[in-house]
Amino acid sequence: MRRISGARPARAGKARPAHGARRRRVADAAIATVTAVALCSGIWLVRDGTEGHLPPQPSAAQADDAASAGPGTGGEAPAAPPLPPSPPDRIRIPAIRVNAPLIGLGLTSSGSLEAPPPEQKNVAGWYEAGTKPGETGTAVVAGHVDDAEGPAVFYNLGALKKGNTIEMDRRDGSVAVFTVDAIDVFDSRNFPDEKVYGAARRPELRVITCGGGYSKKTGYQGNVVVFAHLTGSH
Repeated sequence: MRRISGARPARAGKARPAHGARRRRVADAAIATVTAVALCSGIWLVRDGTEGHLPPQPSAAQADDAASAGPGTGGEAPAAPPLPPSPPDRIRIPAIRVNAPLIGLGLTSSGSLEAPPPEQKNVAGWYEAGTKPGETGTAVVAGHVDDAEGPAVFYNLGALKKGNTIEMDRRDGSVAVFTVDAIDVFDSRNFPDEKVYGAARRPELRVITCGGGYSKKTGYQGNVVVFAHLTGSH
């Protein structure tokens, strides 16, 4: 993993300045940088000569005005009341056949967000110092799109549609159900940190992997981001 100096993910619901000349106030600037670097090798595309077969990318129709307006404003499905805090153990996304265990992601010695271990390509991670999925705020889940051997857990994330559901098994025995509001792809050089990671007034979820264009020299050029909000539980 490349070291990202100076930028740290904020604690749950808190915003803090990002490292750099502009010092933008964002919630989790380091997460945007790490997911753009650590989850996006694309080595197998080059090795297998399949550069033309990139992961599915969201269409413009899936990036609606709700998501572009910022966290906490989007989605047509009625929002459910927040749940008591409880760590998540598993994520399921039926539309793309994801059923994966979740591990907690902390910070590296340089202060950046850890990525899921590269040898565990079918495991996703959640930022455990931040919002727990189901409670008020913006919870963050990240996973690899591929590795040297081929597709990984979130390879098909860009194929999701508005209205699809995401289920999170929580340690207290409950299941938090989120409905997808939008799916978008952002260039890593102009990643909208505040829009993606900013604090929300209701329970929201962001699921992130890599996408956009691909370069043999630098890998994927951006991130696919799913915007969702809590619509139920059982």
